[in-house]
Amino acid sequence: MARYIAFLFPFLCYFFQVAHADITLRLSEVANGLKNPLYLTSPAGDPRLFIVEQAGRIRIIANGKLLSTPFLDIEGKIKSGGEQGLLSVAFHPDYAKNGFLYVNYTDKSGDTRIERYHVASNPNRADPDSAKLLLKIEQPYANHNGGLNLFGHDGMLYIGMGDGGAAGDPHGNGQNLKTLLGKMLRIDVNKGDPYSIPSDNPYVGRKDARGEIWAYGLRNPWRYAFDLKDNLLYIADVGQNKIEEINVVPASQKGLNYGWNILEGSTCFSLLLSRSCDRVGLALPALEYDHDQGCSVIGGFVYRGRAVPELAGHYFYSDYCAGFLKSFKYTDGKLNEQRDWKVGEIGNVLSFGEDAAGELYILTANGSVYRIAKDS
Repeated sequence: MARYIAFLFPFLCYFFQVAHADITLRLSEVANGLKNPLYLTSPAGDPRLFIVEQAGRIRIIANGKLLSTPFLDIEGKIKSGGEQGLLSVAFHPDYAKNGFLYVNYTDKSGDTRIERYHVASNPNRADPDSAKLLLKIEQPYANHNGGLNLFGHDGMLYIGMGDGGAAGDPHGNGQNLKTLLGKMLRIDVNKGDPYSIPSDNPYVGRKDARGEIWAYGLRNPWRYAFDLKDNLLYIADVGQNKIEEINVVPASQKGLNYGWNILEGSTCFSLLLSRSCDRVGLALPALEYDHDQGCSVIGGFVYRGRAVPELAGHYFYSDYCAGFLKSFKYTDGKLNEQRDWKVGEIGNVLSFGEDAAGELYILTANGSVYRIAKDS
């Protein structure tokens, strides 16, 4: 029997590869008429879709219908436009019990605020008066705010922060461990008031570094994602003039330096050629592309849904300018099965989303939300 299976194995692998190559995808519209939808997520086990609108509202799709009343409306607190606004929401892993959600937005002064809210007695409404400020981070410029709050599989809240803006990181924030700009932060919202710093963060106890920092050397990690099955962290870091990059590292690997502004992607940053460009000790991208192919990488998620099982393990991404839909698998430390999916004209892609079942969505500047589906 073992010999029989061994004999068939190459043929089964070939059959799977051919079947996989024949898969075509389509984008199924689930909502339209939204105003700059920047993010989509769902609490664990919840069939509803929660969509973040840049101006300061969170909308709900329930039973296939976009509800007219926002789940949360904090437009009056927010400075919106360009790269500013309400940028994401993260539901606590125990949201069904504690009702906590965490938003990331730029306030009227343009500074980043991480706030906690609580659901109201109506499950389709959050209490706008329940705001609790966790963290305020001053922003020197209007762009490169990062903006994603995301709970890791360790129960910690991760916060992606851009370098503060302008061009070329003029204040050197990416490499400065005394500032939270240009970093990936990791905090414990279950302890302390308003939070505590996990004792296993890499710079805890150092006087020359902020304890909240998990990783540094980032330019603008607009979107990133954790993959539970393979325990990997994917960070799509928006480039400057030439290179867009996606980093893939073990989710537990801390203290990494992703290189900005020494490097743009894996290339020495052109404005700083007079400075030493030593790549030793820097985390280099798993994938990068130049601006002949796009202008601003939009990171997505690793597909772990059930609707298209052939896509299991594929990380999806796009680009704001190019509007493509691409994916790859990351195995044994390298890229595999890179695909460029022909799904028709998408337009300007703003973000991806993932629901509680692991299905993936694309959010576009024309106000539409699409689910990635198998073309029958």
